[in-house]
Amino acid sequence: MIPASPVPGSFDWLVSVFKSHRKWTEIDWKTQRFYERGLALFANQKLKDGSRAGSKQISDFTKRFVDAVYAKLLVVEDHEANGAVVIRERRRAANASMTACRRAWFVGQRAQEEEVPTVNPFSRMGLKRRALGQPVRETPTATWDELVAFRLAANRLGYRSVATAALLTWEWLQRQEHVFGAFEISHYRPNERPNSVRIVHPKNGEEAWWPLFDETGEPLFPELMAELDAIKATKVSGLVFRRDHEHRRSRIQLPWITERKDLRYLRSVVKKIVAAAELRSELSFTSFRHGGFTEGADSDLTDAELRAAARHRSSHQLPTYAKRTRKQLIAGSKKRREERTKATPCRTLERPPNVT
Repeated sequence: MIPASPVPGSFDWLVSVFKSHRKWTEIDWKTQRFYERGLALFANQKLKDGSRAGSKQISDFTKRFVDAVYAKLLVVEDHEANGAVVIRERRRAANASMTACRRAWFVGQRAQEEEVPTVNPFSRMGLKRRALGQPVRETPTATWDELVAFRLAANRLGYRSVATAALLTWEWLQRQEHVFGAFEISHYRPNERPNSVRIVHPKNGEEAWWPLFDETGEPLFPELMAELDAIKATKVSGLVFRRDHEHRRSRIQLPWITERKDLRYLRSVVKKIVAAAELRSELSFTSFRHGGFTEGADSDLTDAELRAAARHRSSHQLPTYAKRTRKQLIAGSKKRREERTKATPCRTLERPPNVT
């Protein structure tokens, strides 16, 4: 545990400087949570002399010291039921810890330049995503047919909101945190902009108004728009997607996302729907967003069109910077729909007749 009143000049103190800086408030909640875990992991690491790494003065930090702590964070001992000790690697957690510490040091140096050394010992560590020889872990990506099957099963089980949300994340490439935690009725076809939808990407702070019709007035997302129009007709305000069943303690439909920004219950429901649809067990809600990206690439969308849709800013995400325009959004949406229809014209997104 990081003490409430850390000793000035210690790493614990540096963490408190970071979390009290305006830069911390500009970080989205999900990244804040990752940073908190990473900072605590490093700070609470027990050293040879029995002290915590967080109690050490940052003026004494060296690259060799940081590398040594990182090496310890890379592995952890687990005890099985029979008493056997199993050593496993936790590279992702260790790397996240170094990333959080590096950011804290840079912010602290700007805020307290007389106290925080200029040289950041957490920089340029050459962190590897996986150990030598470890296979690449691919993100499960859904196909269009799997999306259709998932939606049919979701509607059959009474999870109509999840069915519509899956199509939305495919079409608009939205992260699940936004779909279930930030997408509100007022964002979809408001009175002042009835032909558009406001899309926000909480992770990078980017937002834009997506056109819902092309230059001729044809809807770009007819199936999705029909379902969202039906939802909007029954709700005045608030989140678009709420749980389809009443809570045992309340008649009010609760949001899928909790106050702590947690989506564990949604994930359990998604797994239930995946099983009912007899799809691959590794599929998740995020798989449909990745499927939308893949469809875009298969439809020969340009880098500009993909970046306009996903609101990516970094060259690490897409290789080319380009201006995002309404024309790019319309062109990209039409290309994806044409590719989808050309491949299998008989497939449909329509709900079963008995679903309203």
